[in-house]
Amino acid sequence: MTTTPARATRRRGDELTRAIYLATLAELAETSFDKLSFDRVAARAGTGKGGIYRRWASPADLVLAALTDPLCGFPDTPDPRTGSLRTDLLTLLRGFAHALDEPHGRALRPLMAQRARHPHLYERIRDLVFRPRQEMILGVLRTAVDRGEARPGAVTPRIAALGPRLVLASHMDAGPVPDTETTAIVDEILIPLIRPLSPTP
Repeated sequence: MTTTPARATRRRGDELTRAIYLATLAELAETSFDKLSFDRVAARAGTGKGGIYRRWASPADLVLAALTDPLCGFPDTPDPRTGSLRTDLLTLLRGFAHALDEPHGRALRPLMAQRARHPHLYERIRDLVFRPRQEMILGVLRTAVDRGEARPGAVTPRIAALGPRLVLASHMDAGPVPDTETTAIVDEILIPLIRPLSPTP
C-alpha cells in the first residue's frame, strides 16, 4: 500500500512523538519491517524527517520505542489475582488477544513473520513485550499452587509461556482471536496441564 502523506501540522513534545509512533505502527502493519523507513514514517505522520533522524538511531529503535510506549504500544500487564486460576488465565490471555488486535498488536505480525531475518530485533521484542506476560503468569501459577489449584511442577517458564504463544499463533494464523478461542486454550490445554494430579486409586 502506498503511504499517503499526512498534512503537516505544527506539533511538539508528546503529541508529535505519539503521531510518529502511530505512523510507525501503521506502516509496519501495512507493509513490513524491511520496507519501514524514516522517510515513510515522516510522510505518514505529517512531520519533517530531520527530527526523526535526530531522535532515533535506526528504524529498529523507533519500532521498539513505539511498541513500548504506554499509550501507543503495549501497556504494562495488570496483575489480575482474582482468587481463581482459571479467571486469572482468561483475564491475561484475553487481554493479550485484544491487544494484538490494536495497532501495536497488528504491527507485530510482520515482525514475527520476519523474525528469522532480524533475530536481534525479535529478541528485544520478546524481552519487552512477551517476557513480562510470561513473568505475570508465573506469579499467577505460584499463587495457584498455594491455593491447591496447581501442582508445583507446573510452575515453569515453558508452561507460563505456552498460553501467550498459543494466542499469538492463533492471531498470526487467523487474525483477531475471539474469547471462545482463549477459553478453549485455558480449559482444554492449560488447566489440564497445570492442575494437581489425581491420586492413583
